[in-house]
Amino acid sequence: MLDISGRAVCPGGRGISRRDFIRVGTLGLTGLALADFLKLKAHGQVAPGKAKSVILLFMVGGASHLDTFDPKPEAGEKYCGPLKNPIPTNVSGIRISELLPLLAKQADKYTIIRGFTHQDFGHETAGYTVCTGALPGGELSQPSMGAVVSLKKGYEAGYKGALPPYIMLTSPIGWFSDTGFLPQQYQAFCTFGDPNDKNFRVQGFAPAGGITDQRLADRRTLLAAIDSLAREIENEPAFQAVDTYHQKAYEMVLGDAKKAFDLSQEKDEVRERYGRNFFGQCCLLARRLVEHGVPFITINHGGWDTHTDNFGAMKNLAPVLDKGFAALLEDLAQRGLLQSTMVVWLTEFGRTPVVDWNPPWQGGRHHYPLVYSVVVAGGGFKGGQVLGASDDKGEYPKDRPVYPWDLTGSIYTLLGIDPRERLPHPQGCVAYVNPPALNAPSGGLLHEIM
Repeated sequence: MLDISGRAVCPGGRGISRRDFIRVGTLGLTGLALADFLKLKAHGQVAPGKAKSVILLFMVGGASHLDTFDPKPEAGEKYCGPLKNPIPTNVSGIRISELLPLLAKQADKYTIIRGFTHQDFGHETAGYTVCTGALPGGELSQPSMGAVVSLKKGYEAGYKGALPPYIMLTSPIGWFSDTGFLPQQYQAFCTFGDPNDKNFRVQGFAPAGGITDQRLADRRTLLAAIDSLAREIENEPAFQAVDTYHQKAYEMVLGDAKKAFDLSQEKDEVRERYGRNFFGQCCLLARRLVEHGVPFITINHGGWDTHTDNFGAMKNLAPVLDKGFAALLEDLAQRGLLQSTMVVWLTEFGRTPVVDWNPPWQGGRHHYPLVYSVVVAGGGFKGGQVLGASDDKGEYPKDRPVYPWDLTGSIYTLLGIDPRERLPHPQGCVAYVNPPALNAPSGGLLHEIM
């Protein structure tokens, strides 16, 4: 929220003026914390990259590689369970799970990384590693990729978009919304809610307490009249700057920026193609945010922690993933956006190759980071390829292992962000965009598919 003590808008430190009180009191009725985001924008320059935006599809809980993008039917039922019939894709030689028929038709647009690996079996620490490219337990708490992009492609780059540069759909998740040692201004803007709900309103973009858009517009007119009178007494540049931020914040609530979140503007057939569910409509919303120039969007899709009845869960999870992910790739390509939009399908770890049929697990799979799959598309990543491989049972990398810091470094590079560049640290510590993992192996950047 705005600091009304005089520190933020009153450099002379003269305390709270009557005008400050009126301004903050009036805005408090509308829920306009967005003015703070606008006030914190900075300016700078970075080298251009192939990608302008990233859509990160994060499967919360750990998605099984054997049941999605690295099926192993030849390993036997002990490993593949009832999913014994992987299907060919539209790229010769690439097979994926029988549960993903729509994604099989889009394989020319993505690369499957089948040798992704690290050694952390815990949700929180593994999530931290894959979203930052850093090993846990160090002296520095590294910011997430989204926070770094918010800084480097947002504030430092003179980002002029009406929307925040990092948006999370929809609820916060610590690993990806955390800013680490960076200031909180680089944190993800979380929409909350369910985009599939016909009454979906973005928290912070909607008037509070049931206030209609007309009432908010009336309040805006009243505030402008009060401000006009107050300027005769307090005609200071600092106040004028704050006026600009509040003006833009109102525009985000009432103007074109609000329309980015209005899925009713999409045709019914388009919404159906993505899937009328939380994940599908998040994917559609992400495409709209890309069209509005947002540099980094994360979609959190939960339910993948399938310790119990993995295959029963997959029958529900996979069709939703298949429809939303496939529609997103196809839609971006048709609109000419895939070349500049990176889509990354990621999870904190995979699941155990051996199925646990013992009670109480009843066909469950447990945490397994030693090898699993990641999918990348667009934004400079080549499509129609497989990078690396797991062994014949999906237990270990067979060739071309890829580590989390290899992936994050490649993402930064395609965005035009130097992975070796230093980040500002409040205590002056040496910190890098892509922190060097000391004493840790690396396969290097993913040059084969960049």
